[in-house]
Amino acid sequence: MKKRLVSKKNITLLLCVSVFIAAVLCWFSYEIWSFSMKDEAKPADAILVLGTAVWGDQPSPVLRERLNHAIKLYEQGYAKYIIFTGGRRSANELAESEVSRSYAIEKGVKPEHILIEDQSLITEENFEYSLIVAKPYKLETYIIVSDPLHMKRALMMASELGMTAYSSPTTTSAYSSMRTKLPFFFRELFYYTSYRIIYALS
Repeated sequence: MKKRLVSKKNITLLLCVSVFIAAVLCWFSYEIWSFSMKDEAKPADAILVLGTAVWGDQPSPVLRERLNHAIKLYEQGYAKYIIFTGGRRSANELAESEVSRSYAIEKGVKPEHILIEDQSLITEENFEYSLIVAKPYKLETYIIVSDPLHMKRALMMASELGMTAYSSPTTTSAYSSMRTKLPFFFRELFYYTSYRIIYALS
């Protein structure tokens, strides 16, 4: 009888933990999805574009849409500078930021208005190295450009680093169909949940 009672307690505890985890994941999912639709763009010192893959000397479709959105904001006068981020995945490749710079210049962005950091490999490093290159120019406010579902985690990182940052997700994205959007969403949910746990424990 005692063993049976203990077993029931364990099952109840497991059920409670499962419900709690499910509730947390649902809340995080809501945060990511709802924030993805917010565009906070306002006049700032710089537009900061989070890097992603390049194909040789050309931006991948995902990066291209981020660049197009940033260039549009620049042309509309939201900021004087654009900061392109992203390093190289191997010694034989161009850095993501170098490819971004070339693309932007071709689209009419003045070279003197472009800053790059070519060391980062992950989102958090995008911000950290960007702050280093921005310091001599005394840039203090930033419009962050990335894919919609990436924005919640990105803005949380920027806030933790003390940045005054505004979200401006791409209005077009390579992640447009449910077939491509759902894997990206679940990946972001995993990273965002991990980041929240690490942040809570630190």
